[in-house]
Parts: sequence; structure tokens; C-alpha cells
Amino acid sequence: MNISGFQKMIALFVSIITAICNWLNIPMQPRGQKVDLSGYTLVFCDEFEGDSLDLGAWRCNLHGAERGGFNGESQVAVKDGNLVMTGEYLEDGAYGPGWYGADIALNQKYLRGYFECRCICNDAGGFWSAFWIQADHPYEHDISKGGPGGAEIDIMEAMDYDELLPSRKDAVLHTIHVNGSDDDPDRIESGRLGRFRGNDIYHTYNTYGLEWTEDEYIFYINGVETVRSSFANGVSEVPETVRLSLCIPDEITMKQGEKTQFIVDYVKIYQR
Repeated sequence: MNISGFQKMIALFVSIITAICNWLNIPMQPRGQKVDLSGYTLVFCDEFEGDSLDLGAWRCNLHGAERGGFNGESQVAVKDGNLVMTGEYLEDGAYGPGWYGADIALNQKYLRGYFECRCICNDAGGFWSAFWIQADHPYEHDISKGGPGGAEIDIMEAMDYDELLPSRKDAVLHTIHVNGSDDDPDRIESGRLGRFRGNDIYHTYNTYGLEWTEDEYIFYINGVETVRSSFANGVSEVPETVRLSLCIPDEITMKQGEKTQFIVDYVKIYQR
């Protein structure tokens, strides 16, 4: 067997193991190639220096209602070289008393490249941390067309801190959402690509990356490939928006007076 054939066999074996672990909801250790940025140029970098969010680069997405609460500008701060997004109960919030989270997005859209953030995920309350990319119309059947017209690409969502086993707790989820790959205009097709382990993600900085090429999405944790996909009808061919969110759940498990924080050290974007 030649080297190319052997590599294809290994890739097939890895894909089968990944599918089994994904079906069983078992977090996997990143074991792929290391990210190679040869030929890429840094086109955006925010290391969150200073004492306020750069509103020339970012905008706060404000929602009067978001599942079990609200997204508020008050929950976004920059301090000690970090972006800090806070989830908590506010009596005097912008939309009245209630639970508040945060959601920010880059003003400029990007088509393909390598996207990376370094962060500490939040660890309480049902809130979860997310680094993701979203098209304008990923959920509309005739526009998304199963992905080429736009997708939601969840580079990482950290939702498992309540798991009892450390091996299940210390993981993030990769998912792609589109519409238009079947005949049902109301059905969102979701490709759950699997849960993959980081390094003490709720207390330690980890990096999460996505390489978006013309052919596929390649996901990374701490510079090591986790999984690649072109779900469902192929990758997005339109510029999309980069977002960071401290997402609000339907049910809050914290008490009033408690808070949880998503801490981001940097966001970097590279393109060829």
C-alpha cells in the first residue's frame, strides 16, 4: 500500500471513530494536524487593550428578550487586557429586572480564512460561552441552499461544565447549522461534529480556531485539528459575521447575586 492509500485508510478510521464518539456523546481528544498558517496574513487582531470595547471594530447586539433573559451592553467590559462578558441578574437592567448576558459582533464581514480566539469559558448558571460565525440568512431555505448561501458555524460552544466526569466536563462542541438541503423550508439542518477536549477550559486560557477554505471547514483546539466538514451541501460562499457570546439559557441555575464570566484574551483573523 502506498503512503497516500495508507493516509486515506487512517483518515477513514479516524472518521469512523469520530462518528461513533459523536453518536455516544463522548468527548474526543484533538489528534489531527497542527494548524499551518503559511501563506496567511493577519488581517484583524483585537487583544482588548485599554478600558472599553473598540466600537469601530465591534458592535453590541442588544436583544429585548433572549431565551430566559436579555443581552445588554452593560455586560460587556474591557479590563486587564481581556474582554469580559458577564452573566448576572440585574434589578435595574436596560430592559428591566431580569437575567442578562452579552453578544458582540465584528462590523466587518469575512469570507474564508483562519479565525481564532483565546479565552476562558464561563462556568456557571446554565449560561454558555460561544465563538461563532453567522451569515445573514443561514436559516432561510431559498438563500442558504444547504450552506453555500450562508451558514451558522459554531467554532466552539462550552456547555458541559455541569458534567460530573472531568473527561466530559472539559470539552466544547462544534456545530454547523443551515437550511435548504431538503424539501422542508422550515427545518434547520444541524451538523453536530462532536465534542472535543481542551485543557481545563473553565479556568485556563485555550485557543479555538476555524480554517474556512473553499472546500471545507477545519476546526482546531490549541492549534491541533479536531474535525473537518463540508456539511451539508458545501461550505458558505458569502461573507459572514464573527461573534462572541455569553449565551442565556431558557432556565437559569444561578441565584440572584451570583455571576458568571466569559473572558477573552484576543480574537485574530488571517486570510490568504
